[in-house]
Amino acid sequence: MSWYEPTRRREAKGGIKAQTKSGTFGKSWWAQRWISSLESLGMDSRLARGRSYARSGQVLSVQIEPGKVSARVQGSRSTPYRVTIGVKTLSEADWRAAAEALAGQAIFAAKLMAGEMPDDIESAFEGVGLSLLPGSAKDLSTDCSCPDWSNPCKHTAAVYYLLGEEFDRDPFLIFRLRGMEREPFIAMLGAQEGVGESFEPEQPGEPLAVEAARFWGCKPMKDVLPGEVNAPPVAAPIPRRLGSLPFWQGEEPLLDALIPSYTAATRRALAVLAGDVEE
Repeated sequence: MSWYEPTRRREAKGGIKAQTKSGTFGKSWWAQRWISSLESLGMDSRLARGRSYARSGQVLSVQIEPGKVSARVQGSRSTPYRVTIGVKTLSEADWRAAAEALAGQAIFAAKLMAGEMPDDIESAFEGVGLSLLPGSAKDLSTDCSCPDWSNPCKHTAAVYYLLGEEFDRDPFLIFRLRGMEREPFIAMLGAQEGVGESFEPEQPGEPLAVEAARFWGCKPMKDVLPGEVNAPPVAAPIPRRLGSLPFWQGEEPLLDALIPSYTAATRRALAVLAGDVEE
């Protein structure tokens, strides 16, 4: 039993609010596996408060680096608590073994090079005696500057839940936590026999032209008949494709905030092209 007596939290401003307002955190299997590693520790009451903290924006910042997550969480005191989650990293030899196993199955290599996480990638890691996700409590360590001795405390739990959501957005953050960035691993994968000895990550291209005519490679719009122009079938298609920003701190989801502006701009553009209003 912990000697810690629960206290009332202070309201946080500008924190990271979970997009999951109710139900289970994390949609993908890797996010759910991450969350299950937390929930397997028990502490139901603190996990419930951790979910509440994550949804109300008590987590002020999260930084992810190889083997470590650092966060600041507003609790009952004026100074935010410091949360650290340590994740055991894989060695370079481990990553090379994993790359060799993945290269042996074309679908794995193709999806990874396309920026996708294969659904059954964990089976390839297990085939060489490894685990991409933390497999047990010994792979994780946690620390919080709050006075609660329980592990996890509600502040740590809140960070766990937000990480689960972030893994849905960018599954390759799991690679970073385990000690490998996406680009070096793709290069390592591409060097395996059968995948392509000469594979190199895509190099940045030339800067985009500022002038619209040069960018689109055409004459200015006023000299060209646009032809038939219709509104896109869904609002804000490009932001939908790009997804949200990491650890979004707005009062509402980014896409929900952008859609009204995109919808209004579409209506305005169609009216201009139809000659109903001046440019």
